[in-house]
Amino acid sequence: MVRLFTEELNIGYGDRLIVKDLTVQIPDKKITTIIGSNGCGKSTLLKALTRVIPHQSGTVVLDGSNIAQENTKSLAKKMAILPQTLDSAAGLTVGELVSYGRFPYQKGFGRLSKRDYEIINWALDVTGTQFFKYHPVDALSGGQRQRVWIAMALAQETEMIFLDEPTTYLDMAHQLEILELLQQLNQQQERTIIMVLHDLNQAARFADHIIAMKDGQIIKSGNCHEVITQPVLKEVFRIDADIGLDPRTQKPMCITYNLIGGV
Repeated sequence: MVRLFTEELNIGYGDRLIVKDLTVQIPDKKITTIIGSNGCGKSTLLKALTRVIPHQSGTVVLDGSNIAQENTKSLAKKMAILPQTLDSAAGLTVGELVSYGRFPYQKGFGRLSKRDYEIINWALDVTGTQFFKYHPVDALSGGQRQRVWIAMALAQETEMIFLDEPTTYLDMAHQLEILELLQQLNQQQERTIIMVLHDLNQAARFADHIIAMKDGQIIKSGNCHEVITQPVLKEVFRIDADIGLDPRTQKPMCITYNLIGGV
């Protein structure tokens, strides 16, 4: 089933096109990962899919409607996005930051209702951050802060969560912690997860669907066995990769690689 797709999407900054004539479908209730080299349009596509930035032409369709014409609060009840660079939460406690996820549901003076508090506490519980509810966000570790931002996204009660490089600046253990949390949200709550990742082996391990991009266009999309291949990685990243199978997951993994044609 597909609820979100694009048709001949063009996205750019000024006169420079970053994403060109892109048509893509996002599988519902699955984990989709977008991979590609720096500057290929991964983050730009993610932002356009969530209307953070406008597109120049083409359409982004969600549930049969063009998102460009969707009411902002209505759209915020369907999709949440965590950008690569998160806004400062200086002076906020964890509970206060997570409560911002309830904005699409607030009316009048914006007071939180009993239902709002129930959802906030649920989001804290699910992400394992309830203990930090009254702690300053700035006092947390990188992995803990990332969990709190995910809790805020969950508090929006959206069925789709978009994340731009959610494991950046985290050590290996915290990267795995965040990715396993997202996988749990997908498998247990059927959340549709769309994220940009740089680590090919993490993409292969956790994604149901992978989109490989180069120069603003899709080179290959499909499951990990279809995308994490020597020819695709050669075209997308200009590397000669040796691909094996992860002994724990039987998913493809990049064992080693060389640059093609030197530096």
